Amino acid sequence: MRNVLTSSTVAGAMRDHAALRNANARAHITASAATAGWHDGRGRNGWWRHRNGGYGWVGPLFWPFAYYDMYDYAMWGYGDDSGFWDYGYNDIYAGLFAPYGYDDLAGYLPQSTGGGQPSGARASGPAAAAAPEQLTQMCGEDSRDIAGLPIDQIQQAIQPNEAQRAALDDLGNASVKAAQDIRAACPTQVALTAPARLASMQRRIEAMVSAVHTVQPALQKFYDLLSDEQKARLNALGQDQARGQAAQSNKGSSAPSCGAAQTGVLNWPAAEIEARLHPTEAQRDSLASLQDAGAKAADLLKSSCQTSEAITPPARLDAVGKRLDTMLQAIKMVRTALDDFYGKLSDEQKAQFEAIGPRRSASLDEPGTSQSHVHHRHHASIGGIIRRFISLAR
Repeated sequence: MRNVLTSSTVAGAMRDHAALRNANARAHITASAATAGWHDGRGRNGWWRHRNGGYGWVGPLFWPFAYYDMYDYAMWGYGDDSGFWDYGYNDIYAGLFAPYGYDDLAGYLPQSTGGGQPSGARASGPAAAAAPEQLTQMCGEDSRDIAGLPIDQIQQAIQPNEAQRAALDDLGNASVKAAQDIRAACPTQVALTAPARLASMQRRIEAMVSAVHTVQPALQKFYDLLSDEQKARLNALGQDQARGQAAQSNKGSSAPSCGAAQTGVLNWPAAEIEARLHPTEAQRDSLASLQDAGAKAADLLKSSCQTSEAITPPARLDAVGKRLDTMLQAIKMVRTALDDFYGKLSDEQKAQFEAIGPRRSASLDEPGTSQSHVHHRHHASIGGIIRRFISLAR
């Protein structure tokens, strides 16, 4: 993980504001970070990959570059290329059954020279702090250069009067504040359990909802002050941005369509849960409730997909806000059921539950690998370590 995040390609892109404005560059960074713990490229075509090449989870972080994905769609209407509409139920599923094992997450843990870290996970000097620092950058940059609007371009396009220029400055300041809110929700600890991952996911979405509420009044005020001709120029500027994005991705821009991302809902691993956990009758009832909550969340998110393209920045930001509200509702629904089920498990059952995701990824990414072999390989390194952390937390 440290080697990937400090490599010239990734670290250079993280410092390059122009690169971070490109969704494909962001997808490359997240793909590199998301699969760093897996050798031979395993996981690059996994069940948890997004259509645009990015990933919903990078280690402990849900929705890398969340601010940029919101910004790209709301301001410029990038559609599917922005990645915003790719997020949905499959990311909740990945929160429940994370593809990461403890060894994959070791590079994200705080490094020290003391005990408590697995063999080979320690480092000192600049490299030790590099991974957390670079991961934090994925939470969103709050400097005006990147979080703020391209003020000069907008001014050149619309030639604002004094009142419009003041409103544009207010919008730029609101944009920076929104990025700061999202950045503040960046996780400070590695989530090793499903309840902790969904809690982190909820905080992230809540910060994004807050960011929308911060930007919406300023954007609407600025847009309402524009003449019809100025609005047309601003929308044309967005279309130019979208065409440039599409050219760099070698495909045409399209209207936002998240339906396809919600239709391939992954099969619930009920049989594996039964075989690994041997749940009691009470636990089975809670598990059934959790599975039912997941199905309802999937239906809710699918029904909230955009059916038509919003053509103005305020309308697109409103669509973003509604989608995030639905995602928050879905996460809370699943999280409530998960907390009830998880609270009824023993430490051994919790360890087995947490190991399902890494086993699932390994079995799907390595053809010919049997489930029994995967279980044998992960039981000691994952289950034992998670049991130890659970006991320490008590």
